[in-house]
Amino acid sequence: MARPRSLVSPLLSGVFCQCDTVGGAPHTHETPASPSLAAALAADPCGGLLCGGPEHERRLHILFQELDVNKDGAICMNDLAVGLKRLGVHRTELELRKIVKAGDKDQDGQLDFEEFVHYLRDHEKKLRLVFKSLDKKNDGRIDAQEIMQSLRDLGVNISEQQAEKILMSMDKNGTMTIDWNEWRDYHLLHPAENIPEIILYWKHSTIFDVGENLIVPDEFTVEEKQTGMWWRHLVAGGGAGAVSRTCTAPLDRLKVLMQVHASRSNNMSILGGFTQMIREGGFRSLWRGNGINVIKIAPESAIKFMAYEQMKRIIGSDQETLGIHERLVAGSLAGVIAQSSIYPMEVLKTRMALRKTGQYQGMLDCGKKMLLKEGLSAFYKGYVPNMLGIIPYAGIDLAVYETLKNAWLQRYATSSADPGVFVLLACGTISSTCGQLASYPLALVRTRMQAEASVEGGPQMTMSKLFKHIVKTEGAFGLYRGLAPNFMKVIPAVSISYVVYENLKLTLGVQSR
Repeated sequence: MARPRSLVSPLLSGVFCQCDTVGGAPHTHETPASPSLAAALAADPCGGLLCGGPEHERRLHILFQELDVNKDGAICMNDLAVGLKRLGVHRTELELRKIVKAGDKDQDGQLDFEEFVHYLRDHEKKLRLVFKSLDKKNDGRIDAQEIMQSLRDLGVNISEQQAEKILMSMDKNGTMTIDWNEWRDYHLLHPAENIPEIILYWKHSTIFDVGENLIVPDEFTVEEKQTGMWWRHLVAGGGAGAVSRTCTAPLDRLKVLMQVHASRSNNMSILGGFTQMIREGGFRSLWRGNGINVIKIAPESAIKFMAYEQMKRIIGSDQETLGIHERLVAGSLAGVIAQSSIYPMEVLKTRMALRKTGQYQGMLDCGKKMLLKEGLSAFYKGYVPNMLGIIPYAGIDLAVYETLKNAWLQRYATSSADPGVFVLLACGTISSTCGQLASYPLALVRTRMQAEASVEGGPQMTMSKLFKHIVKTEGAFGLYRGLAPNFMKVIPAVSISYVVYENLKLTLGVQSR
């Protein structure tokens, strides 16, 4: 059977230096299809972008001019399609759109020279990291076995024949291995979203639970969905969350008490709060409200996951992994749906945490008395500020996470795209903490509104009036009552949930990601 010919154009081989900078034997420079590119290469055979020579700007100008079909000083989608086709590189409309979108900083629908160069350099750096991650043997080449292993790590199992077919599409010299130059030339003008290793290692993961409900859901590969591996991840995450929330429940209850009862005249300290709880109800009272807080993990996680998948379809994404803006939209909407579904449980949790000894016999008794005395509307007290809090929480959480991720990749990623578990945990913890900080005033107002009706003769205020009342009587600091115990529980919560999550994954037979 005839071996398929690689479809890689010599275009990039002429623009970028072909010295092997990853590892392996150096390459000779090939003659490009375009005479102008050939002339540029002959002028300085080792002055390409990768080697940092003085000719790289001129070479990039030549490539830019080749792709700027209508010669208007910018590359639009049509220019890119026609220019690449002339040079033997075929891309779909979706791929072309993604390339332009990835590099288009001023959002004018086209790439000027500066944007074009920035896109190529940024994309080439990511490709280098992925190549090194795939190169398990560290010999500067990728073979079929390494492709199979890497896809297996992603949760996708393929045969050796399928791996060889993938390899042949990039292999220009018939060695049945891919060196750095072949890898880069093939992928450089593919959109950045086609880098599964970066996505794999930097998934905004469910490996920790800080007791909040607004985190954007994780994504799963097609293989994980088909094999049922996704629900095992959710079960492991739910179990980790249950243990984590139980261990940090005293701090969570103290936070609720400080949000509702602390004021300028009643300045509750952390030690004083714990002493007051133990004196009123004994040591077990520190865990009031934890039962409902743990029970609601399962329905909330399941509803959020299903809603997130539906939102992805509704916003029209046919990509397995979304970009940051799509994740924010889909995640926020999924959060609204999940929170709306289980919100009565959220109100019950607050009431149970605030109850006095003997006030309720349990969760069901609490719910029954609320329904009889206050009506159905009591179960949706504080609903509006809770929903409004999802946007700043999810937005800042994702934005900070992406910023930290990119900073790490730019500064420290030299041999692999895998940042390691401690970097992932640190980025996730910092981003989640920033999200909580931004949405905390809304969370405090929500908790006070949930607790209002439980106070006999207490004022019933709207969200805006309660905001004004808190600022007027307690100052801006009043919007952050209970912040100290809230942040005190973050580190132990993350540590405990991670350890439990990893152990539950092993028990459930989930492959390590």
